[in-house]
Amino acid sequence: MVHIFDVDLTVIRKTSAQYFLGLALKEKIVRFSQIKNLPLEYIKYRLALPDMDFIEQTVKKLAGLYKDDLERIGEICFETKIKQSIYSGAEILIIEALKKGERVVFATSSFDFIVRPLEKYFGIESSLASKMEFRDGVTTGNMEGYSLFGAKKKTAVQSWMEENSISPQDLSFYSDSYTDIPLLDYCGNPFAVNPDRILRKYANKHGWKILRFK
Repeated sequence: MVHIFDVDLTVIRKTSAQYFLGLALKEKIVRFSQIKNLPLEYIKYRLALPDMDFIEQTVKKLAGLYKDDLERIGEICFETKIKQSIYSGAEILIIEALKKGERVVFATSSFDFIVRPLEKYFGIESSLASKMEFRDGVTTGNMEGYSLFGAKKKTAVQSWMEENSISPQDLSFYSDSYTDIPLLDYCGNPFAVNPDRILRKYANKHGWKILRFK
């Protein structure tokens, strides 16, 4: 069995980008003018009207950031914010799966340099995450590939499963968000974790298990 977890609001209490950007703004690595669109994007998400390319659009405004700075902030963010916000229910599931020798992977629209310390904490080999493109250690303003948001996360997971010869029936996927319904539909064992209103309704209709983490 393979267990794939969304991260934001599924494994941790808030979004990892929220924690990261708060610290990056404080340390003046990122300017508010570069991310001023994000509050509006969040409102659109809550209204079920998300711009599925908002991550790509935001990254265009983040050219010129140093990879070393982003990785350093990612480490500090984990130690000071993310580690304390891990849901105990998620931690128990992940640890139990790993003890059984089952594979655990994160699949998140968050960036790899934010999620990597969480991987190390659990001893997870790798994750599927959004990646910025770097040239000579500096962001170009482009993505490496595409963000793992919505149906694009399903595409990335499908490719990974094919590379690793994994059947959908052998996959358990855990998520809180309606934007992950395409992947939840695809996998053999879907779990709605602290689901939003849309996902909760969909999960009840299809008889999916609903988990409440605290």
